[in-house]
Amino acid sequence: MRARVGDQLVVHGRTVGQHDRVAEVVEVLGADGAPPFRVRFEDGHEAVMSPGPDAEIRHRHTAR
Repeated sequence: MRARVGDQLVVHGRTVGQHDRVAEVVEVLGADGAPPFRVRFEDGHEAVMSPGPDAEIRHRHTAR
């Protein structure tokens, strides 16, 4: 899993009724875009995360 600043980390809900959580990657702490990532959730909470198999990265599209 690789990410860049500005990408979104989506952590999927693991039980029925639990919603996905979306956070913006604000810092990549691993080498070459690898975890861990410092992320900011929509409510302003920040965390350092090493995502598991229930997560995906949505890459930010860049204009060319």
